[in-house]
Amino acid sequence: MTSDPQDQVSPKTAAALRVAMTRLLEGRPLRTDGRLTKENLYKEAQVSRATMNRAHAILTEWDAHLAAHGKATPGEAKRDAAIADLRKRLTTKTQECTLLEKKLKAAQTAIAALYHDNQALRQQLHKDVSSTVTPIRPRGPRQHD
Repeated sequence: MTSDPQDQVSPKTAAALRVAMTRLLEGRPLRTDGRLTKENLYKEAQVSRATMNRAHAILTEWDAHLAAHGKATPGEAKRDAAIADLRKRLTTKTQECTLLEKKLKAAQTAIAALYHDNQALRQQLHKDVSSTVTPIRPRGPRQHD
C-alpha cells in the first residue's frame, strides 16, 4: 500500500516524512540539528535513508522547496541576516576608524610643527630680550607751569 503512485512507501512512512519535513522547514527539529539536509529529513522521520529514497513525491517536494527558498532554516536565515548586518556595521566602523586615524596623524603632524615653531619663537624671544633691552631712566619730578 502506498500513499502516492510515485511513492514506494507506506502511508505511515509518508506521513512521518511529511511531518518531519514540516518540522525541519519551520525550524522546529526534534531529533536533528535542524539543517535542511536529506540526512536530517530521514533521521527526523525516524526512517532509513533507503526508505526515504523510495518516497519520490516527498523528495520532489523537498527539492522544490529548497530550490525556491534556499537551504537556510528560519533560524539560519535570521542568523545570516544578523551576520550580514554586523558585517555592514563592521565595515562602517572600520571606515570611521581609518578616517579618524588619518585625522589623528594630521593632528600629530600639526602639533609637532607648532611645537617646533613655539620652541624657535621662545629661543628667538630669549635671544632678543637679553641682547636689546635698555633700561629706562627715571625722569625727575615734573614741573608744572
